[in-house]
Amino acid sequence: MDLRDGPFQPRFEASLHPTEVPMLRSRKLLTATAIVFGPLASSAFAASSDAWDEFAKDVAAKCAVLAEGRIEQPKVVVDPFGTESYGVAILTGKAVGADAVVSSICVYDKKSQKAEIGGELPADQVTVTVP
Repeated sequence: MDLRDGPFQPRFEASLHPTEVPMLRSRKLLTATAIVFGPLASSAFAASSDAWDEFAKDVAAKCAVLAEGRIEQPKVVVDPFGTESYGVAILTGKAVGADAVVSSICVYDKKSQKAEIGGELPADQVTVTVP
């Protein structure tokens, strides 16, 4: 018996494949979501940017306090985001009571908001140029 004849004959229709219909719905939903929430995302990004700026200022301030007595007028460079758990900064400047330029690494615990500073690294080991 030939299956192409009778009730088993395949029928072709000029319509979308069943798997394509949900895809079109997904695209429409994605487009609608982007239109509705797009402006909200940009304001959330701005708020997030402000939060990162405040974070960097806090790291710089706390690390600069720890450098007092070690580095005269330290220049501080803060990693904009740090690690998952820590903020990280490099402080550089003239060592107190010496003519040498030194740098120190400072870490800032994001949970406790406490900072710690490492030892002085001489310019022949670490060179930091801060504009």
